[in-house]
Amino acid sequence: MKSAVLSLFAALSLGTALNAADLGGATLKVGSDTTSPPMEFVDPATGAIVGFDVDVVNAICEKINCKAEFVTTGWDGIFTALQEGQFDLVASGVSITEERLQVMDFSEPYIVNGQAILVRAADAALTVDDFKSGAHKLSAQANTTDAATAEEIAGKDNVQAYDTFNGSVLALRNGDVDGVVINGANAGAYEAEFAGELVVTIRDLKADPLGLVFQKGSDKVAAFNEGLAAIKADGTLDKLVGKYWTAE
Repeated sequence: MKSAVLSLFAALSLGTALNAADLGGATLKVGSDTTSPPMEFVDPATGAIVGFDVDVVNAICEKINCKAEFVTTGWDGIFTALQEGQFDLVASGVSITEERLQVMDFSEPYIVNGQAILVRAADAALTVDDFKSGAHKLSAQANTTDAATAEEIAGKDNVQAYDTFNGSVLALRNGDVDGVVINGANAGAYEAEFAGELVVTIRDLKADPLGLVFQKGSDKVAAFNEGLAAIKADGTLDKLVGKYWTAE
């Protein structure tokens, strides 16, 4: 894992692994905005939904006897669909915030993710202060903690929010904005995809704990917390972090 990315993953308490719950082999539908590599994305070769979040949920399900069926859902409607019962949970790199905790339940955090800013390679010298000055515009995916951070840095008038993260990246490539606030966990994937064109030079703006999301009062939260504690305790979670963010 790159040293700059290592700081994304704060130490999470292992706790005590319990005798895991048993969900009786139930198939659970999992909503996910599958446009965010390496967290969750569609494998172009197979059409399968893959990624870190997918592996984490599958590993938990192995501990608590369930199966996960991932369903691609746009971010702008993902929480409404959860509340309507279209899925049993959401796994989509979701930050745990006080506002969200008022209307939905979360598992314990499974990673802590630092935010960063993606810029054009020609603008690699830009600093946070350059964006704070109002002379440069930021973009982010709408209704995310990334968008909130962008507004805190540059001011609402200097932020363009898009329905998809890819829309934000396209705006950067087209020169409509000068930076994109991005989850640090995703930064390497976009630097690789647009090598020589886009680069992340501003890192660790804020640290967000990420959790799996459930309807308020869901009876599955406790089971998933037990499964999560188990994959932390036996090293599975650490191995998955290593799989997606490999040391150089």
